[in-house]
Amino acid sequence: MKKFFATILVNLVFLTSFGQIKDVVATEGITTDLHKANVGKITFMNGNIPLDQYKESDFLTSFNLTRKSDLNIRVFMNNSVTNYLHQLAPDLPIEELLNVGNLQFSFYIDGQLIYKENIHHGCSFGSGGTKNASTTFRVPLTSSKGEDWWAMYLWDRFKTKGGEKALTEGKHQLKIEIRPYVKREEGSDAIVGDLIAAGQVQLVIKTPKITAEQMAIQAIQPNSGWEISKLPFDKAKIEMLNSEIAKYNLKEITSIVVIREGKLMLEEYFNDADRNTLHDTRSAGKSFTSTLMGMAIRDGYIKNENETLNSFYDLKQFDNYEPMKDSIKIKDLLTMSSALNGSDADGNSPGNEENMYPTANWVKFTLDLPMDHSKINGGKWDYFTAGGVVLGDILDKKIIGGLEKYASEKLFEPLNITNYQWQYTPQKVVNTAGSLQMRSLDYAKYAQLYKNKGVWNGKQILPKEWVEKTFTHQIQIPERDNQFYSYLFWNKSVFYKGENYETYYCAGNGGNEFIMFKDLPITIIITSKAYNKPYAHAQADTIVKDYILPAIIK
Repeated sequence: MKKFFATILVNLVFLTSFGQIKDVVATEGITTDLHKANVGKITFMNGNIPLDQYKESDFLTSFNLTRKSDLNIRVFMNNSVTNYLHQLAPDLPIEELLNVGNLQFSFYIDGQLIYKENIHHGCSFGSGGTKNASTTFRVPLTSSKGEDWWAMYLWDRFKTKGGEKALTEGKHQLKIEIRPYVKREEGSDAIVGDLIAAGQVQLVIKTPKITAEQMAIQAIQPNSGWEISKLPFDKAKIEMLNSEIAKYNLKEITSIVVIREGKLMLEEYFNDADRNTLHDTRSAGKSFTSTLMGMAIRDGYIKNENETLNSFYDLKQFDNYEPMKDSIKIKDLLTMSSALNGSDADGNSPGNEENMYPTANWVKFTLDLPMDHSKINGGKWDYFTAGGVVLGDILDKKIIGGLEKYASEKLFEPLNITNYQWQYTPQKVVNTAGSLQMRSLDYAKYAQLYKNKGVWNGKQILPKEWVEKTFTHQIQIPERDNQFYSYLFWNKSVFYKGENYETYYCAGNGGNEFIMFKDLPITIIITSKAYNKPYAHAQADTIVKDYILPAIIK
């Protein structure tokens, strides 16, 4: 009997070692001749060709890669993703398995590994496929059709992490390899399986020709509302900047405005934008909420930023009440340091902004949240959009006539800002979480107001004390050396020519930034549509450090 069990044990070990573990789910199988002939291959195609129409003659061997390309891959596997993961962790149930594993993509250029990533467990696959059943899938790497796929962001990260640099003018061999991975615990090493599929294609890279007109510095047209700067600057640096934008090395930039010593030095527009374009700068609009809070405190609608939520709401009427919720201060929401269980950085967080938007009442959503007992109010920064919505609701309730009218009369009219567009909450209150759309020149007025310590045309629009509090390191941003957060403003330093130049700035998804240098007479507005792109804010840094500062500082 002992010998019998020993034999079974040896057989189990043998089967496990050589990947012969029994499938945990049934798959759709390999049903077409095309699939049978190409098991284990990643094929490349121009656009999305449906599987039932896809032929070997459609397989790309060479492809001209441009900014308007539609490069897709179709992967032919021998099994489903779930069964591949099961081979790596046969003890895990299916639901848990799919929460800790997915596919690893490796990108090679000319035989050199450039980038490797274990894609998030939540990434799903195209052509109606599922991880349990599908044995083939299609995803776009690039798209001119407005598609929004995780694979396109993966491709962007590959390019940011070395792909862009490797894909110089000429012909290059791109190879992609796919393997399964399982990562049981955060902080542990992933278990990576054997190769599932691989494929390669020749990419032809041709740098677009840039005209003298595209490189030329755009002349500032009349009626800007600004006095024009006559100070000299290095025009060649700005021409180089314009060239990089035209080549699409700096992507989706729509405008750049530079104010120097309070005067307009540079005003340029790109990618179909112009002076009258209302830019969606996303969360850069949060900073306006801080401004309006400072003005409301001055005008006596709010006592100060240390007032607590129980001054404005009967929190016992909301879900998950506990006394800790009463003690949340306005300041905690301004610095994104409340202990509410909300984090936009964590897709699984109850208070993540994506959970808020589908609800009927965003304020109720926020105030219903439980407290996170690993935090204390005012203790640690954690980006939390929903808190900005509550600030707007407080202002709208306390200010006579409502927040929208107040903002118009007290902030926008004194700055002569007349063309703008708010977004609204389901309760028709202006959305103080972001997306306040304006012209670039008007964003520049707003930013310059802070440079002027709250003064505009000789009048104190915003209290000087509020500007000083805003231009203070209110709270450290975790895992970012020497970077801080203030009253819905960001803080970092730009290192240039051996010097650190401190900035406070408003920032929004897509690479939108309104930058105010603390000790230089410079304000910079950058608007961009690189939404959700990994390079968005990095390229804003590049514009400032490699082009604008060198054009001004000798």
